[in-house]
Amino acid sequence: PDSQIYPELRKMEADGLVEAEEQARGERGTRRMYHVTDAGDQAFLAWMASPLEYQRVRDPAHLRAAYLESASPEAAREFFLRHIEQWEGELAQWDGELRKIDHVDPPNPMLERRLKASPEQEHERIVAYKHFAYEGLVERAKSEIAWARRGLDLVDKLDGGS
Repeated sequence: PDSQIYPELRKMEADGLVEAEEQARGERGTRRMYHVTDAGDQAFLAWMASPLEYQRVRDPAHLRAAYLESASPEAAREFFLRHIEQWEGELAQWDGELRKIDHVDPPNPMLERRLKASPEQEHERIVAYKHFAYEGLVERAKSEIAWARRGLDLVDKLDGGS
């Protein structure tokens, strides 16, 4: 989710929801630090209180799987192997984030900053919801891996393990 934040931050800055300041980074570099404005706080709270508008799921992997009868058994097998590889990478990433949230690995720096800026009585809720969100991503990755393994079994069943 973090890679999507920078284009959104620029839009939010244009809308007056955040303010940015340039800070030196190293000898020649700079970085932009963002601070939420009062209008940004209000917009965030309104967004959190509004119902989520779900979009229709468009999943290219599952769409392609629906037409694998048009592919060779080798291509179908490769498709599922690549799907497993992709989601094993996602699983490793999200498992790593969970370990950071649980302080098994070095702590998550963004979460640490969030906790420092929040009242102590909110810490348990903040950590619990972060953990819950990443746990859902871990479960999704595991589900995709299991689905692709079943796909490999299907290829073997239909095409005799060729």
